Order: sequence, then structure tokens, then C-alpha cells
Amino acid sequence: MYNSEYDDLSFEEQLHLTESLIRRRQNQQISLRRNAQLLQQELSFEAELLEDNPELAQTIHALNMQEIQSNQQGLQNVLGSEELASKEQSVWSKFFPGLGG
Repeated sequence: MYNSEYDDLSFEEQLHLTESLIRRRQNQQISLRRNAQLLQQELSFEAELLEDNPELAQTIHALNMQEIQSNQQGLQNVLGSEELASKEQSVWSKFFPGLGG
């Protein structure tokens, strides 16, 4: 990996920078592995909890469905307001044709 920013640096400075980048990447990989392990544990605990409590699973499902419907409704509202904005723009262009709307 060649980086032209390194041209003005001495060999020792380049080496130090490279070692620093390697350490940072290793730390990121360790962190990502740990996060993946924690997420896997969380998913396992959640699966056990839902398996032991079917009422909770039903409630969570109902809440998720409500959230999905709410998001869809919000999206439809946004798309509807974009259509309204384009209609308003065409009305303004009738009065002010130079606006290019």
C-alpha cells in the first residue's frame, strides 16, 4: 500500500505510522469480534426468553407490526407531500414562468 503522503517522512516515521495503523486495525478487529460475540449471546438469550414466554413473543410481534405500519404510513405521507410540492411548484410556474418550476 503506497501513500504519497509518506514521501516527506523519514523511514522511521513511516514505520511508526504503519505500526500505528496496524495496531489500530487489530484493535478494531478485536472490538468487532467482541461485539459479534455479545450480539450472539444477546440473540441466544432473547430466543430463550421468547421460547419460554409465548405471550411476550406475541406482544413483541404485535409491536413490530405496529411499527412497520407506522413507518409505511409515514413513508406514504412523505411521498404524498412530495407530490403536493410538485403540484404547488407547477402552480407557481403558471404565475412566474421565468422560475423554471
